[in-house]
Amino acid sequence: MKEEQVILVNELDEPIGLMPKLEAHQKAVLHRAFSVFVLNDQNEVLLQQRAHQKYHSPLLWTNTCCSHQRSGETNIEAGCRRLFEEMGFKTELKELFHFIYKAPFDNGLTEHELDHVMIGYYNGEPSINPEEVEDWKWMKIEDIKTDMTINPSIYTVWFKIIFDEFYHYLEDHKL
Repeated sequence: MKEEQVILVNELDEPIGLMPKLEAHQKAVLHRAFSVFVLNDQNEVLLQQRAHQKYHSPLLWTNTCCSHQRSGETNIEAGCRRLFEEMGFKTELKELFHFIYKAPFDNGLTEHELDHVMIGYYNGEPSINPEEVEDWKWMKIEDIKTDMTINPSIYTVWFKIIFDEFYHYLEDHKL
């Protein structure tokens, strides 16, 4: 199978090329990504625990799903595709905002992403893909914030950054 390509972008989110995903993370090159937060009617976020065999951040908790857009795919199309691939359900997504972050991992790889943050709503149980997801849980937004302070090591590096942006967005926009 051909390695997945990521879309390299400038700081204005204009595409400037493609690169294999692993190479982009080895070289810390800015590329397009997305993060999906799914909430239920109890205002809880659906979290996933990354599968134990993932090449970075295995067994750490993170947002509902995140990944990279494919060439020719809109942000929403990419978010819906990956949500179904990882969590096994479909729901309408809405893009909230985007921002740039850089997060190095212990294994020498670095996330340097222009991240499009999306929100969706769902009240069912996911049907997780065990190659991607080890476990899942619903958690109240305030409880996530508190738990990240008490147990930061159980969350992915990028989720801590993205959650902070997401939390402040929710405060500012009263969603």
